[in-house]
Amino acid sequence: MDSLAPATHKKTDALARRYGAQAIPAAGPWNEVIATMLDHRSVRGYKPDPLPAGALESLIAAAQSAATSSNMQWWSAIAITDPAKKKVLAEIAGNQKHIEQCPLFICWVADMARNQRISDATKTDFETMPWLETFMVACIDAALAAQNAVVAAQSIGLGTVYIGAMRNDPIKVAELLGLPPQSFVVFGLCVGYAADDKAAGEVKPRLPQSVVLHHERYDATKEAALRATYDAEMAKFSARHELQAATWTQRVLNRLGPLKSMNGRETIRASLKKLGFEIR
Repeated sequence: MDSLAPATHKKTDALARRYGAQAIPAAGPWNEVIATMLDHRSVRGYKPDPLPAGALESLIAAAQSAATSSNMQWWSAIAITDPAKKKVLAEIAGNQKHIEQCPLFICWVADMARNQRISDATKTDFETMPWLETFMVACIDAALAAQNAVVAAQSIGLGTVYIGAMRNDPIKVAELLGLPPQSFVVFGLCVGYAADDKAAGEVKPRLPQSVVLHHERYDATKEAALRATYDAEMAKFSARHELQAATWTQRVLNRLGPLKSMNGRETIRASLKKLGFEIR
């Protein structure tokens, strides 16, 4: 029994960091993969040090090992190290300097162009291409692949942060990267070594499992009380990091209330049409 104590202690500590001491879920099986995933945090400051040789290829191998709908593999990745390109992408993203700092920036593409080329080459009309379902699958495939890469990166000591602000101006991003019609950068990803402990950040508490996990049927009867508990936990986190939105509820209000918070993404449907997507 004593030999199990360190592992149990490590597991409890990891769950406490992720949920707060008041909302630790029931402890279950544990290993280094789960420990790595629970230790995830966004890194917004990077050393200029290059990645190890072959690291990019390892991340893409992990990405390609993710599930993909019917093995259609509706995604591509564009690795960017050119400082000039990263500077433009940082400007599109509201001057997020970590895009310029990181040694590697990956743009994850919902790539319907590749299968369109098959359609053109075989003179076969792909009737399912214009439908919303197909576009959704392409975006989901890209997200699943990217998340595998993130876990892989963290497992070898690299930090990451997703950059959804590539969608602020998808047309400019497409022009910069030379994307063909029917391809769209869903998000970017900074990859590199954290500049310091502050840049690596603290594990951010998540909603209690009892808010997001339902059994047999959806049940939100206790959500308000649980959210209040989580808001209190996030208030302490925000105070430690001097964040403007003290609670999670306030963050939701700030993010979803005013249209201006979309930073141009409210025009994304029109942008997709210009990028060659016909979504029905």
